[in-house]
Amino acid sequence: MDLSKVLSKYQNIQATKKDVLDLLEQYRALNYRLDSYVFNDGSKKDLLSLTGTIPVVYKQNTYHIPICIWLMDTHPYNAPICYVKPTTDMHIKVSMYVDHNGKIYLPYLHDWQPNSSDLLGLIQVMIVTFGEHPPVYSKPKQAPYPGQSFMPQPGAGNASYNPSFPQSSNFPPYPTNNYGGGYPPYPPNPNSSNTPYPQSNFMPGMPSGFNSAPANNAGATGTISEEHIKASLISAVEDKMRRRIYEKVNQCQAEIQTLKRTKQELMEGQTKLEDIVRKLERDETELKRNIQLLNDKDAELTKSLTALEQNDQIDVDEAVTTTAPLYKQLINAYAEEAAIEDAIYYIGEALRKGVIDLEVFLKQVRQLSRKQFMNRALMQKCRQKAGLAG
Repeated sequence: MDLSKVLSKYQNIQATKKDVLDLLEQYRALNYRLDSYVFNDGSKKDLLSLTGTIPVVYKQNTYHIPICIWLMDTHPYNAPICYVKPTTDMHIKVSMYVDHNGKIYLPYLHDWQPNSSDLLGLIQVMIVTFGEHPPVYSKPKQAPYPGQSFMPQPGAGNASYNPSFPQSSNFPPYPTNNYGGGYPPYPPNPNSSNTPYPQSNFMPGMPSGFNSAPANNAGATGTISEEHIKASLISAVEDKMRRRIYEKVNQCQAEIQTLKRTKQELMEGQTKLEDIVRKLERDETELKRNIQLLNDKDAELTKSLTALEQNDQIDVDEAVTTTAPLYKQLINAYAEEAAIEDAIYYIGEALRKGVIDLEVFLKQVRQLSRKQFMNRALMQKCRQKAGLAG
């Protein structure tokens, strides 16, 4: 799929495209595609994802760590969201940089600057960080058959191979070493208890000048007593326990940080929910008040209708009452003027039908027009006296 089409909904297409192409030119084991990302609130959005592996050097061996980078549609103004994506033969190693879900936390992401931060720099920071703190380790496996490498080459038909990662001639070569010509396995489980001691004649924790030979063969190196062996074993056990405790403390601290972030998000969500509940309560109170007002008005109208139905005789002159004589004079003048206008209309209809002749029509219209003019003048004067609009 063309990268420009994939980025058609992004706000900064050219900047994002350049950043992605610069990264893919350096790390060809990464591929891009448009996929749906689900946020913490359950919402979904189609975002560009970069999926594949990056080479990480750990203890002089190169490991290919699978990752996934999601670019926000506001890239590069917002930092990407990064995950470690372990295959079926790996476990996530929780640390201050990776949580139990595989989400990556780096200072580079936290301090992301749109003008100075880019994907290439992000990958380089990941490589350095994961070189010191591997984010995954391999699951325990059975001993390989003679002549069999620890892990097969990609695409060799092994059931644990994950086909979701890119397979092409551009895949970075694996280093050759003493693992039967294949690439080395993923970093071993640091918490595993079956890691063997080095095959050597030296006791763990003993100086290189001492060995486990009998005392009469020690020669110039001195005599090894049971106290020496006991002290050596105690020192080895202490070192091993110290390393395990240190790793366990780091793991717990990383989990605590993750829980703190989750707690902060939950507290922010609680505040938002409380604001929504308070707003709903205010709306409910306002709605109840409006319902009560409508019920009162309905009762008033019902009472008025009942009174009108019981009163058969309605005095037309008393149907409309005024609060002052001036208003009554204004109403009477308006009613008379309206009656004169109707009379002029019907006289015109009588002339048109031949009921009256033109002379009678003109005489009556002249008289009625004079009265109409006087009534209109009276209304204008009453309105001025009452302070009403003209």
